[in-house]
Amino acid sequence: MIVEVTLREGIADPEGATIERALPALGFEGVTQVRAGKFFRLEVEAASPDEALERAQALAERLLSNPVIEDAVARLRPS
Repeated sequence: MIVEVTLREGIADPEGATIERALPALGFEGVTQVRAGKFFRLEVEAASPDEALERAQALAERLLSNPVIEDAVARLRPS
């Protein structure tokens, strides 16, 4: 299971902005709209993939993210 947590649109992302400003000095031109986030890899025991996904999404929304300023999306990890 993978959970991605990112800042909601419209919320300032100072980490992403700092990365974006540094990219030209490192030779990476033409990269814009950099947004930083968090990535979690989980193993969830459940009776079905759908149940595991539902549990991971609930966990992401209640523990891994701040729902006021962040979006959290759980997805199954490719096999």
